[in-house]
Amino acid sequence: MGEFVFFDWNATAPLAPESLAAMVEAAGVAGANPSSVHRAGRLARRILEDLREELARTLEASPRDVVLTGSGTEANNIAVRAPFVEGHGVLVTSRLEHPSVTRVAEALEREGRAQVHWARVSASGTIDVDDVRACLARGGVRLVALQAVNQETGVAQPLEVVHAECMNIGVPLHVDAVQAFGRTASPLLGTTRTVAAHKLRGPKSIGALVGSCGHRLHPVLLGGAQEKGLRPGTLDPMAAAGFLAALRSVSACQAGFEAQRARRDRLEAAVLALFPGSTVNGDTPSRLAHVSNIALAGLAGAEAVVALDLEGVGVSSGSACSAGTLEPSPVIAAMHDEARAAKHPHEPRADDHGRSCLAGDRSLRASCRTNEEVTRVSNG
Repeated sequence: MGEFVFFDWNATAPLAPESLAAMVEAAGVAGANPSSVHRAGRLARRILEDLREELARTLEASPRDVVLTGSGTEANNIAVRAPFVEGHGVLVTSRLEHPSVTRVAEALEREGRAQVHWARVSASGTIDVDDVRACLARGGVRLVALQAVNQETGVAQPLEVVHAECMNIGVPLHVDAVQAFGRTASPLLGTTRTVAAHKLRGPKSIGALVGSCGHRLHPVLLGGAQEKGLRPGTLDPMAAAGFLAALRSVSACQAGFEAQRARRDRLEAAVLALFPGSTVNGDTPSRLAHVSNIALAGLAGAEAVVALDLEGVGVSSGSACSAGTLEPSPVIAAMHDEARAAKHPHEPRADDHGRSCLAGDRSLRASCRTNEEVTRVSNG
C-alpha cells in the first residue's frame, strides 16, 4: 500500500499513541467484568471510575452525573428521549444535527410524544437564535437539543445565547459536544452534554452523557443494571483506559487542531483556484480551524471521494453516519434550499463528470503536495 493522507478526522481521529499504550497496559485487568465484586473485577472497575472522575473534572460536573455509554449516539438517544418518556411537549432542534438527534426527534413525533420545532438555519450554517428564542417564549418546550459544532462544516453554534435563554426559563439544554470536545477551548455549555472518545484520539465504542437534565433518564436498551440501569451491557475497561489517556492529553489535542488553520486556509485557496465556481460551506469566523467543506462545482461528491482515495487521499462527502446514501447532505440542504443542495457534491453525475473529476483530483493532489497543505496521520 502506498502513502495515504488521511483528511477524515471528523469521522474519527486516529488513535493516539498514549491512548494505545494505556489500553495495552490495562489489558492485564480488562479480562475481568467491572461489575464483579472480586479483586479482578474491582481493578477493572477502578479504571471506569477514574475515567468518570476525570470527565466530571474536565466538564465541571459531578461524577454521579456521568453516564458512560458505548457511543455518542447512545448518549444522544438517552438524553433526547428522557423528557418525553413521562410527558408530551415541544422539542426544539435543527436539521444541522447528527442523525442520532434528528432521527430520535422524528421518532418522538411519530410516536406522538413530542412536537418538534425545527429551528431555522442560516446559509452560513448556524441556527437562528431569534427563532429559538421565539419558540421558547411560546411555552411548552421540554427540551432544546443542539450541537456545539457541526460534524460536516465545523461551524460552532451560538450556544451562549441559547443557554442563557434556556436557563432563564428553566428549560433543559442538551448539547451534542462530540465534535467540540477536545477540539476547542470554548466552554461546553449545556444541562447535559454528549462526548465521544474517538473524536479526541481515544478509542471507538465509548462515550459519555454528562450532566443532569431535570428529567429522570431512561435506558434505550433493557438488560442489566450497569450505569444505574441506564445502559445495560458490560463496559470495556480497556476502552475506558484509552479514553482516560486521551482526556489527560486534551490540551495538546486542542492545540494540534488549532494549528491547522493556516494550512486549511491555504488549501482552500488552492482548491478554489483550481475549480472556479466552487464554494466553502460554512466559511465563517466561528468555524473550527481543522475543518474544510468544499462544494466542488460540477463534480459529484461520491466520485470525488473514490477518485481521491485512488490517489491516496482520504476524504468524505458527508457525515460518516450517512455513508451509502445518494441523498444530498441534510446539513447542506438545511443551509441552502433543496434545489441548490442537489447541486452540491452529493448528487450522482454522468460519466463525463467522473472523468473530469479524476483529472481534477490529480491536480488537487499535486496542488496539496506543492503547497505542503497535507496533514499526515503520523503528525497527529
